[in-house]
Amino acid sequence: MHLTPREHERLLLAAAADLARRRLARGARLGVTEAVALVCDEVCEMAWDGMAHDEVVARARHLVDPSSILDGAAAAVPSVQVEALFPHGTALVHVDAPFGSPGDDDAGAVRVGDGEVVLAPGRERAEATLHNTGRLDVWVSSHVPLDALNPALVVTTPPGRWRLDVPAGTALRVAPDEHRRVEIVELSP
Repeated sequence: MHLTPREHERLLLAAAADLARRRLARGARLGVTEAVALVCDEVCEMAWDGMAHDEVVARARHLVDPSSILDGAAAAVPSVQVEALFPHGTALVHVDAPFGSPGDDDAGAVRVGDGEVVLAPGRERAEATLHNTGRLDVWVSSHVPLDALNPALVVTTPPGRWRLDVPAGTALRVAPDEHRRVEIVELSP
């Protein structure tokens, strides 16, 4: 069987998650690798089933009880990130404190004060035009460099390397034959 690198990684993740499930079933505690694999596998499956991104993140924080992992594992994994395939396309899912304390619903929460929050402060910003020349919708994820997109998407930007100026984990849809003006931000050097 011939697998793409992405398919190979997904199968390895599923195998490690199955190992974690077997260990939990017999009452054994999980190490970092198995615990992370279990969270990532479940995130990928929830995304595949069409669950909303925010709900996936909220559920992922409660998948593994802290008492089910080896001492020190929670401190070793302050967050987990995995690219998951949602019905609209691939998106980065970031889960803070995936093994937080039981009953601590705000574990790893980021609290922002009043006022405007500037993403990527100090970086140059500009506008770009995205034109979908294909027959299907194209989704552009927040973290993808604009020079590495689907070739059906013609991108007009100033010189340099850019990405969308949107929050991490979000994506923008460009319909067939749509011309879309977007805000962009310079990629970090």
